[in-house]
Amino acid sequence: MATPIVRGCPRVWKLSCYPFKKCYSNRANFHLSVVYNNGLLTSLNKRGVLKDCFPEGAGQVQLPQLLQSGSQTIYCGFDPTADSLHAGNLLAIIGLLHFRNAGHNVIALIGGATAQIGDPSGKTTEREALSSDVVKHNENGIRESLHRIFANHELYYCSDPKKLGTISIMNNTKWYKGWNVVTFLSDIGRHFRMGTMLSRHSVQSRIKSAEGMSFTEFSYQLFQAYDFFHLHQLCNCKIQLGGTDQLGNLMTGYEFIQKKTNEDVYGLTVPLITTSMGDKLGKSAGNAVWLNRNRTSPYELYQYFLRQPDSSLERYLRLFTFLPLAEVDKVMEVHLQDPGKRTAQKRLAAEVTKLVHGKDGLESAKRCTNALYHSNLQALEQMSDSELQELFREAPFMELLLEPGTTVLDACRHMQAIPDGPRGYRMVRDGGVWINHQRTDSPEQVLTPGLHILTNGLTLIRVGKKNFYILKWLNL
Repeated sequence: MATPIVRGCPRVWKLSCYPFKKCYSNRANFHLSVVYNNGLLTSLNKRGVLKDCFPEGAGQVQLPQLLQSGSQTIYCGFDPTADSLHAGNLLAIIGLLHFRNAGHNVIALIGGATAQIGDPSGKTTEREALSSDVVKHNENGIRESLHRIFANHELYYCSDPKKLGTISIMNNTKWYKGWNVVTFLSDIGRHFRMGTMLSRHSVQSRIKSAEGMSFTEFSYQLFQAYDFFHLHQLCNCKIQLGGTDQLGNLMTGYEFIQKKTNEDVYGLTVPLITTSMGDKLGKSAGNAVWLNRNRTSPYELYQYFLRQPDSSLERYLRLFTFLPLAEVDKVMEVHLQDPGKRTAQKRLAAEVTKLVHGKDGLESAKRCTNALYHSNLQALEQMSDSELQELFREAPFMELLLEPGTTVLDACRHMQAIPDGPRGYRMVRDGGVWINHQRTDSPEQVLTPGLHILTNGLTLIRVGKKNFYILKWLNL
């Protein structure tokens, strides 16, 4: 398996959008009902991965011809405003992977510089300023996300790696560190017009708000435009991919490159992904499902997609998996015969978890699911300490030496799982405590290996319905 190539740069593409006609002045005409006549574009359109294409009509003639003329370069940016990407970013990554599958070269641009400015797109308030140390820490986490997902795609979803395009993970800090503000504004700023910049929806919505908009945020579109221009000059990159809330920034880059080079470039957007309540899926909305294991475990990611309602299944299978569309139809056909078996949810959850965390992550998610929801003691015994702590992320974890004669009551009190005194004793006696999924009503019963202590030295205590405690016995 080829190792993804690393080179260098920008920003986080949040997947949210606004009514399109309200976003732009008449300077730019985007084509909303694109007729794709290229095999790749047709496929992506059928899957629902692409929403908009610009400039107007490009999806009918120019862009298909460009893609058919040979390998092209496409980029998407991710600002390191957190130390992990989230499920709202996943569709943009999948879009890049579809292009790579078709033999095109892709650039994932980490915005180490632009993260310190803050993209106002889709935001009602200004982002909190990030120090350079925090940004560097976040860059490492996002780079790890990208490397892992690109590698898993190549390992599990590619039949012929030799046909894949290249991958470059870049960072725009590399080219901004040589600029000073006077030179940048003199050389780059003169190509932008205030009227056009002010007309962007992300600017208008913020200017009219009570908080207003800082000049720092207002200048963000200059930097994103320059990123596109720089990659166009450096890598002959002619296509930029982003979320629908990035349309204004994409358009600014398109106009800048046209002015500087008079060459054609193109923009593609992926659609908004929302929760079942209609909220945008992302960290700013407070409902993020993260792509790094230290933030969201494989089990939690698996469960998130396993819980999707039937109404979202076909769309999500088309968007978030690489299953052929004919196979998606078969999965849905089987699912509809007996929705209670949740066949489609299980397939969706398995495919996404394998892409994000690999087969080991998927197996871990299934073990955790069996241990928790199916009271499977074998699965519980097979789980590692780290898996247990991921499964019960908020559960207290304690390591103890097993003393002879230790009772159920002793174990519960060591973990402070029950109140002191007679009340705690009664909770156990009345059946309010479960040890390794088995209800116990004998407070004085001595802990028995195989019953109260699993072969991996663990004891899982549950009090009530949701209060879990994990004990690791050290001297077995």
